[in-house]
Amino acid sequence: MFSRKTIRFLKELSSNNNREWFALNKTRYEDEVRTPALNFIEAMEPSVKRLSPYIDCQAKKVGGALMRVHRDTRFGKDKTPYKTNIGIQFRHVRGKDVHCPGYYVHIEPGEVFFGAGIWKPDSAHLLAIRTLIDEHPREWRALKKKVFGKGAYSLSGDSLKRAPKGFSPEHPEIEDLRRKDFIAVLTLPTSTIHDEDFPAQIASHMKNTAPLMKFLCDANDLMF
Repeated sequence: MFSRKTIRFLKELSSNNNREWFALNKTRYEDEVRTPALNFIEAMEPSVKRLSPYIDCQAKKVGGALMRVHRDTRFGKDKTPYKTNIGIQFRHVRGKDVHCPGYYVHIEPGEVFFGAGIWKPDSAHLLAIRTLIDEHPREWRALKKKVFGKGAYSLSGDSLKRAPKGFSPEHPEIEDLRRKDFIAVLTLPTSTIHDEDFPAQIASHMKNTAPLMKFLCDANDLMF
């Protein structure tokens, strides 16, 4: 699947992030980045479907689990046209974009990590998660102990500085109620992507973080 050529290509792209260079190296991108990523997604499908039939795992060049290489440059100052990382998201089948419960694998030179959870959900979905924590604090604490208790995963993301509207600043779970993201993250050695059992490793991390995924899905009336 992924080889050392994958990271080498991404490094070169970072130094030559322009359409002319990419056009000249399009075949390399297909052979060294996109095809290995699609092969990885195909290898993940049996494990993903055993874990949950509601998590999408399509190995497609467009519209599947592999995120597009082209950057959206409309609203930012950075106008470089291409992402210099591989982003793979196995998201809930009901999700329309990245802001829904899902699993994520990130690969770039010097940074490889696994993520599980929800990133920047809209206000209605975020309120639903906070409400479930508020109504079931014991279950939330038990979940955190199970998923994060051994220290392998960190609960990451942005948080409000103050208590969200409708929740007391004195709430025993206020630290988590202030969260705007609910993501379990594990940083991995870059060399991990070369392991023959890399898909099995990611499948294991998915299983370990499944209680968090189920809680987030339950909060928004999604099957898991």
